[in-house]
Amino acid sequence: MKKSLLFSLISIVLLIAAGCTNKSGQDSKPAGGNHAKAKVNYEIKETKAFKLSRIYGIGYPGNDAGLYLASNEGLIIYRAGKWFESTANRHQYIGFQAVNTGFIASGHPQKGTGYKDPLGIMKSNNKGKSMEPVAFYGKANFHFLAAGYAGPDIYMINEKPLEQLSQGVNYSKDNGQNWQVSKLKGFQADSLGMIAVHPEKGDIIAMATRSGIYYSTDNGNTMKLVTDPFMVTAVTFLGDSLLFSSVEENKILLKRLDPVTGNQTTLSFPFLDYDNPITYLAVNPKNKKQIAFSTYKNDVYESVDGGEKWINLLSNGKKELE
Repeated sequence: MKKSLLFSLISIVLLIAAGCTNKSGQDSKPAGGNHAKAKVNYEIKETKAFKLSRIYGIGYPGNDAGLYLASNEGLIIYRAGKWFESTANRHQYIGFQAVNTGFIASGHPQKGTGYKDPLGIMKSNNKGKSMEPVAFYGKANFHFLAAGYAGPDIYMINEKPLEQLSQGVNYSKDNGQNWQVSKLKGFQADSLGMIAVHPEKGDIIAMATRSGIYYSTDNGNTMKLVTDPFMVTAVTFLGDSLLFSSVEENKILLKRLDPVTGNQTTLSFPFLDYDNPITYLAVNPKNKKQIAFSTYKNDVYESVDGGEKWINLLSNGKKELE
């Protein structure tokens, strides 16, 4: 892969991810040991008001009934009409991916928790109370990280060579123990972007690019363009179909696509300004009618009936006292 291609990760999604720099309250010095648990009591408590400066991923972990938002301020959870946050381990999660046992993520740790910075790829099976290293702990962060919901497959885009990891798109079929580079045969886009993994068939992926969606059934080794060449800012799987958002003729659209037949359906959703595109999409694998999206300006919407009706959960990342 040409270096110029890899470093053209300047899609709208990456503009958000690129803002992931250490803030005050995050530790830039590696801590000792392989990993550590938070020293303070960890609870998920209801919160009445908050303001998120950035959202780095959303999803429905299989070990909870809520919608998780990964942010600069840690995990924020929407469950049964109420908002919750953690009292500790308020890490800056990036590359957040919900899986059936919890979630995986990359990012920077909260100061004082004892985790190394950067986090590499970590996994939590207890709603963020603790995390276990999966791969590259203390060595790198990965803005573009994806995983199969029910299997051992993990994908990431690596921006610079690391030991046992090539530059470009890499995948593991054994929970991060071993890695291979995707050959990307047939890939013609000038940028790499968000990767989505089929929830049950980990060999199948889709990638959102500035030139459409590329689809693969062999871990990204061969890729096929399955849309017209318009900008796609977010993509996820809805069963065997794809749910994605595109920007076409200065309009933000939400569509469902059968990647095999090419049939597309346009979904109705609340109007969004051109400068506020959809950045992350999530489908609950346990209830495919429950879908959600976040936007560049940190608006969050959720539907529980497959997109017929939408509820505005957050505006500009802000939840005010009622």
